[in-house]
Amino acid sequence: MKFYSRYVVLPPKSKYYMFRRLINLYHYIFSSGNFVKAVYGTVLIFVASGCKSQPLKEQEGYVNVEGGKIWYKIAGKGNGVPLLLIHGGPGARSCDGIPYYSLLGDERPVIFYDQLGSGLSDIPEDTSLWKLERFVNEIDSLRKHLGLKQLHILGHSWGGAVLVEYLLTKKPAGIRSAIFAGPLLSTPLWIKDAKILLARLPRNIQDTINKYEKAENYQSPSYLVATDSFYARFLSVKQWPMDSAAECEKGLSGNLQVYHYMWGPTEFTATGTLLNFDRTARLKELTQPVLFIGGRFDEATPETMKLFHQKVSQSKLVIIENAGHNTAIDQPVMFTNALRKYMHSVEK
Repeated sequence: MKFYSRYVVLPPKSKYYMFRRLINLYHYIFSSGNFVKAVYGTVLIFVASGCKSQPLKEQEGYVNVEGGKIWYKIAGKGNGVPLLLIHGGPGARSCDGIPYYSLLGDERPVIFYDQLGSGLSDIPEDTSLWKLERFVNEIDSLRKHLGLKQLHILGHSWGGAVLVEYLLTKKPAGIRSAIFAGPLLSTPLWIKDAKILLARLPRNIQDTINKYEKAENYQSPSYLVATDSFYARFLSVKQWPMDSAAECEKGLSGNLQVYHYMWGPTEFTATGTLLNFDRTARLKELTQPVLFIGGRFDEATPETMKLFHQKVSQSKLVIIENAGHNTAIDQPVMFTNALRKYMHSVEK
């Protein structure tokens, strides 16, 4: 122990701590003659200090991406590993989920953002921008801008498609867990589930939907009333139509152009560029810890969620009772408690 008496000891939080560690290393060079080991240690200190992420502060801002700028918001004062949220759609907005996901902010920063084309982000009209790869690249842009070296990522609905594509194509480092909430991972399975759920509606509502679907008349008042019956049972069982969150009272809206171009006219009719999207067979390639979570009455049915879960070795499945596709809105406490518990488990 006498060897260390020549070295300066300061508490880790001292502003001179890193400087003193370097001085101690140079003492070691001349006292031990072990030049290679000392230089190697110096390099490690510089690397460690440069890689350390700065704490995220509550803020709003914009990030440049292909086609324009996207808006983001960081909520929460906790110091835990950040959680990045990818909202549904395509063409939807993040503000509806802010009051509910922000419940997690006591432990960690929660990062919301509006995808290009919706909410507070730029809204270009160039349809060439509405491609999955470009939405995936938004995540890299956000991570670089905010210095997100370690994070959890949650993709809800269409956001699940963006997340799975990000994981499979980018092979990103630093993902503590991937959370798929009522995810779109396969359009064929989504439409299959939709048909099962449609069959649970009263016969007269089914007949109305089938009549106008066959005629491709998606704007008929009778058709819209019938689709509302579907949404009230499987999109949000708490209340339909949903009341907008206070955070959405800035004139924010979704973008039906993007929705129709990429998906289609309704939740259960796909005609857009995502028609053949299916990553079911590649789920086995996911190496990160994964949580599949959804509502008992979700459009992504519990049976399909179980199928996804069985294909990922490091995954868990949670079904929230008395909830539809908008699980965070229907059961915010149960939903966020399940997220909290899961993130704790992978951080141990």
